[in-house]
Amino acid sequence: MSLKSKTISSLAWKLLERSGSSVVGLVVQIVLARLLAPEAFGALAIMLVFVNIGNVIVQSGLNTALVQFPGVNDDDCSTVFWLSLCISVVLYVLVFLAAPVIASFYSMDELIWPLRAMALVLIINAYNAVQIAIVQRNLELRKVFNATIVSVLISGTIGIGLAFWGTGLWALVAQQLIYQLVNCCVLALQVSWRPRLVFSASRAKRFFSFGWKLLASGLLDVGYQSLSDLVIGKQFSATQLGYVSQGKRYPQALGSMLDGAIQPVMLSAVSRVQDDLSYVKRLVRRALKTSCYLIMPCMTLFALVAEPLVRLLLGEQWLPCVYFLQVYCFTQALLPIHTSNLQALNAMGRSDLFLKLELIKKSYGLVFLLVTAFVFKDIYLMIGSYLLSGIISTFVNAYPNKRVIGYPYIEQVRDITPGIVLSLISAAIAWSVSLLMLPDGITILLQTIVMAAAYLGFSKLFHVEALEYLLATGKELFASKRNHIES
Repeated sequence: MSLKSKTISSLAWKLLERSGSSVVGLVVQIVLARLLAPEAFGALAIMLVFVNIGNVIVQSGLNTALVQFPGVNDDDCSTVFWLSLCISVVLYVLVFLAAPVIASFYSMDELIWPLRAMALVLIINAYNAVQIAIVQRNLELRKVFNATIVSVLISGTIGIGLAFWGTGLWALVAQQLIYQLVNCCVLALQVSWRPRLVFSASRAKRFFSFGWKLLASGLLDVGYQSLSDLVIGKQFSATQLGYVSQGKRYPQALGSMLDGAIQPVMLSAVSRVQDDLSYVKRLVRRALKTSCYLIMPCMTLFALVAEPLVRLLLGEQWLPCVYFLQVYCFTQALLPIHTSNLQALNAMGRSDLFLKLELIKKSYGLVFLLVTAFVFKDIYLMIGSYLLSGIISTFVNAYPNKRVIGYPYIEQVRDITPGIVLSLISAAIAWSVSLLMLPDGITILLQTIVMAAAYLGFSKLFHVEALEYLLATGKELFASKRNHIES
C-alpha cells in the first residue's frame, strides 16, 4: 500500500476513533453532569492537574521518539517501557505521600484517597504509551479505534452506574481509571509487542536526548494549562472551577475529535518523508487547510448555540459555564494552526525549536493569567486572556516553519481564510433563527441546519479547495474499500 493510501486509511480510522469516543464520552459527561454537582467536577479538575503533569513526565517525549526515530525495534520499546515504568512508580509514591497536603491546601479532605487512586493511571500509562507509539508508527490506527470505543463504553457505563448509586466524586475517579485500564488491555490483545527484560542505556540516552526537550515543552504546556485550574480552585472556588471545567471540556472534545484525527497521522507521514521538504510542506499544508475547514465552522456553531444547548442538556444549574464554553470554542478554533506547525517541527526532529516556542508562549501567557487573576481578580477576564494568548501564539508557532519547511505565516493565513470568512458569514445567517424565540431544541436544530447549508453552499459556490479535496478523498477511499471487498 502506498504512503498516500495508508495515510488516508489511517486518517479515516483516526477520525472514527476520535468521533466515536468523543460522542460517547460527551453523552457520558452530560449524564454525569445531570447527576453530580459542579463541585465534584471542580475537585476532579484539581486532581487531574497532578495526574496530567505526571503523565507528561512518565512519557518524557519518549513515545514521540519511538514514532519519529528510524529503525526502532523491540529492544527500544522495552527500554522505553522500563524507563517510563520506573519514573511512574516514583511519581505515584510522591503523589500518594503529597495527597494530604494537597487536600489541606484546598480545604478538601475528601480529595486524599480519590487522588491516590487516580494517580494509578500513571503506572498504566507507562505501558499504554508504548503501545500507542507502536500502532501510530505503523499507521495501524484501527487498533486504537477498537481500544478507545470499548474503553469509553465500559468506563462510561460504570461511571454512570456509580453516580446513580450516590458515590459522588468516586464515580468520576472510577471512570478515569477504568478507561485507561481497559484501553491498555484491548490494545494488548491487538499489539503483539510485550516488554522484555532488556534495557539499553545507549538507546535510552539517544531517545532521551530527543525527548527531554519535548518533556520540558510538555511540562510547560500542561503546567501552564493546569495553573489556571489551581488558581481558580484556590483564588475563587471549586464551584467556579467546575463551571470552567465543563465549559472547557466540550470544545476540547470537539477539537480533539477533528484536529486530533489529522495531526497524529500527519506526524507519522511527515516523519517518513522528512528529507523531501516539498512533500513535507504539501502534507502540512493539507493538514492545516483540512483541519481549519472542518473545525472553524463547528466551533463557531457551538459558540452560537451554547446557551440553549447547555440549558437543554446540562440543566439550568450549568448556565454559568456558557461564557467559558464560548471562549474555549474560539480558542479551539485556532487549534489547527498550533498543532500543524508544532507537529511539523516534531516530525522534522526539531524538538529544540518546539521547546523555545513553548518558553516564549508561556512567558506572556503567565503574565496574562497572573494579572487577570490577582490584580483584576476577574475569572471572566482570566479565561478571556486565553483567547488573546491563542491568537498571538498562532504567529509564534508558525514562525519557524518559514525556514524549516518553507511555509510562512502569511501563506498559512491565506490558506485558512476561506474557512474563517465562510464560518462567520454562515453563523450570522444562522443567528437570525434565534429571533423566532422557538423552544431550545428546535432553535438548535434549525441553526445547525441553516449554518451547515450556508457553509457548504458557499463552499460549493466559490469552489473552496478544502471541500473539493475532502469529497475527492472520500470517493477514493470508498472506491478503494469497494475494490478490496470485491477482490
